[in-house]
Amino acid sequence: MATSPTVLASSSPVAAPVAAPARFPVIPLLIAVVAGLLIAALGVGGVMYYLVRTGKLPGHGGAAVKAEPVVPITTHAIVLEPLLVNLADAGGASYVRVALTLRVADATGKKDAKPKEEKSKDGDEDVAAVRDTTLMVLGRQTADGLLATDGKEQLKAELRSALAKRNTDLKVTDIFFTDFLVQR
Repeated sequence: MATSPTVLASSSPVAAPVAAPARFPVIPLLIAVVAGLLIAALGVGGVMYYLVRTGKLPGHGGAAVKAEPVVPITTHAIVLEPLLVNLADAGGASYVRVALTLRVADATGKKDAKPKEEKSKDGDEDVAAVRDTTLMVLGRQTADGLLATDGKEQLKAELRSALAKRNTDLKVTDIFFTDFLVQR
């Protein structure tokens, strides 16, 4: 019989098909490692953020921030007698009666200054200036504006800004209403 070239080629010892070596799943492993590192970094970052924000991390300020001694601000009170002011409502029948106490920061540059409890000419001038400014601000108010839910807070803000403009030497830190009556 005649041998065909294909037969000859196939007549050589046939090797069994070689199985490819088992591949290790590299891509899923890389994804798992990257996800694990990301979760760990977020966890450590969150803990560090919490410690820094709450101040529980020692030495987080470093040498860049110098600790300055905190000097307590000394204050005194200016008590105003009750004020009776007509309001800016139509008809002019509305009025407000207000008694105020102001917390005022003492002047820091005067170490040998007299205490504020003593009656002095400057103290009377301060009270007169505060009363004048307060009367001007109250005279522009309306009964509805003062009786609104945030009316008193807005009035305090207006008083602070007006006192800061007109009485620059007087540093008002807080305003207290000790009596407040609106009559329509």
